[in-house]
Amino acid sequence: MQQSHHVPGFTVRLADPGSGQPADTAAPAPTVRGKSFRERRRNRHGRGLRGELMLPTLPGYRTRSDRFDEMVMDSAQRLHDIWGKPLDGVRFAVDEIPQGLEQLVADRSPAPMGLYEPATADEGPVITLYRRVIENACSGREELQDLVHDVVVERTAEMLGVAPETLDPVYRRRY
Repeated sequence: MQQSHHVPGFTVRLADPGSGQPADTAAPAPTVRGKSFRERRRNRHGRGLRGELMLPTLPGYRTRSDRFDEMVMDSAQRLHDIWGKPLDGVRFAVDEIPQGLEQLVADRSPAPMGLYEPATADEGPVITLYRRVIENACSGREELQDLVHDVVVERTAEMLGVAPETLDPVYRRRY
């Protein structure tokens, strides 16, 4: 029970947390600790937790990684639309950096932008693109999109055993 010091005889009765009834019906209620500081702080006025800071319709909602993934999938879809059946079962993956990058840098050899792994008994072929290596090689968004497409074309051509120019008619003609 709390009392106000401004008005004599004025009392405020807190509801029992489990029953929804005022706690003045029985003997003095034991002191019940309320919500934690964090819960009180975040929901101070009963408005609930805050929503997302960026709406999905705004351009800043997607991360650079999400945009890169979409570029890879767009390029893969374009090649699949052109070639169709030979590309069924091919998985496209994105990694941040290639394994052993430190050793490649120490040897002063260029880092690979992508990797083709042939099919195994368990799964089909995998084409992996390395996001950080490709992003560091580009200066702008259009150049990034072109380079992503070129790497996808090169690794797919390596998988099919054909020249990249025969795989995609506009390979390296955008520069």
